[in-house]
Amino acid sequence: MSNTAIHQLLSPNHVSSILGVSPGTLTVWRCTGRVGLPFVKVGRKVMYRPEDIQNFINSQTLFHTG
Repeated sequence: MSNTAIHQLLSPNHVSSILGVSPGTLTVWRCTGRVGLPFVKVGRKVMYRPEDIQNFINSQTLFHTG
């Protein structure tokens, strides 16, 4: 993995602001698996890949509520 790839990872605080949810909500999603948002964990540090966030947003796009 290149050093550039590591610098592209997003923090939970950054992702929470992108998605409009609290960091605590992201924690619940990770712990329960209720929402399929991939994350990277090394030791105690949790980070997100930008492409996973974009894919998640794309998967939440709906055309009706039914």
